Amino acid sequence: MSYIEVRVVETRGSVPREAGTRMWVGSTGIRGSIGGGNLEYAALKIAREMLLCGEATRQRRFALGDALGQCCGGNVTLAFARVEKIEGDEEGFDVVLFGAGHVGKELARILERLPCRLTWVDQRPEQFPAETGASVVIEDEPVFAVDDAPPGAFYLVMTHSHALDFEIVERALKRTDARFVGMIGSATKAAKLRSRLNARGVDASRLTSPIGLFKGGKHPVEVAVSAVAQLLKERHAITAAAR
Repeated sequence: MSYIEVRVVETRGSVPREAGTRMWVGSTGIRGSIGGGNLEYAALKIAREMLLCGEATRQRRFALGDALGQCCGGNVTLAFARVEKIEGDEEGFDVVLFGAGHVGKELARILERLPCRLTWVDQRPEQFPAETGASVVIEDEPVFAVDDAPPGAFYLVMTHSHALDFEIVERALKRTDARFVGMIGSATKAAKLRSRLNARGVDASRLTSPIGLFKGGKHPVEVAVSAVAQLLKERHAITAAAR
């Protein structure tokens, strides 16, 4: 099956998505998004024309102004290329989620829609939904999943057991390549763990707990949205610092 890969190759000024963003257009569907309302609509039209006529490549610059029905003010250059398969989505990142409780389920639903590779770990197979885009790991000793995680992973810890949470967090913090270690819970729970970590000579300064950009929300969806927002904020800060 052929696709038209649409790639943002250059941007200037205010634009919806950054250079490197990709979208794939096939005869039966679309994966990814270059954003921008009418910009994406125009790109889809070109891609579908190319699929019909057999055209292999094209490049076009779009001014995001009145002519396109947009007011961003910048401009975007898109490259269109026929490909035979989708080799990978937008640049992703690795998230390891421990716990398939109420908040864990809501977190997974959100993370599955982001360009990340989600590994979801719990001891209880019945806790996982019938369908999920995550890589599910059913492990009697969830702490071992920390060792199996790829370098630079983000860890979210929210199991049914405080003792297990503590064990997983300690293991994750001992990995010097962990980009983010967040644990759900109260300030009291976090303080107890930090005291225990310090007593064991483990640097607790890298632990984020309680997790979330805003505090006070108790509903599982509120907690999940707040936690994902914090994770994304940290991820973008790391990405910006590396440029």
